[in-house]
Amino acid sequence: MKCVFFPGSEPSLYTVKAVLILDNDGDRLYAKYYDDTYPTVKEQKAFEKNIFNKTHRTDSEIALLEGLTVVYKSNIDLFFYVIGSSHENELMLMAVLNCLFDSLSQMLRKNVERRALLENMEGLFLAVDEIVDGGVILESDPQQVVHRVALRGDDVPLTEQTVTQVLQSAKEQIKWSLLR
Repeated sequence: MKCVFFPGSEPSLYTVKAVLILDNDGDRLYAKYYDDTYPTVKEQKAFEKNIFNKTHRTDSEIALLEGLTVVYKSNIDLFFYVIGSSHENELMLMAVLNCLFDSLSQMLRKNVERRALLENMEGLFLAVDEIVDGGVILESDPQQVVHRVALRGDDVPLTEQTVTQVLQSAKEQIKWSLLR
């Protein structure tokens, strides 16, 4: 028996087209696109507004929009989206969404809301990079993601300290030298 594929539906490891996190107003807090479906920021923002308008008042978890499969979840004042092609397996996309949400929940000590997320954006960046790379799903176990993010967070060399950390250290040194 011969296996027949429809054009463009060949199996691929590149399952995720985008990961988005929007706030209550549909504004972007985090967006990572893995292909050129929406090549410009203007097209991306228009898509994000469209997706938010279609999903923010519904209780379902899956939508088909502009030829894409969208799985989503909301929590307090955040909306999480994982987007794949129209022929993508919704369960795989949902596994990515749940892994991201559960990882963030552990990292933020169950306080998954806008302010806490904005204060821990570096953890979000690392978590997404651990879960998806270039559209390929790497990990779906939140425990593994949190463990790897913690390891990478402890490994920051002195040369990569944030400007704020360096300025704070300099202030402390100046204060102590003046008190002598």
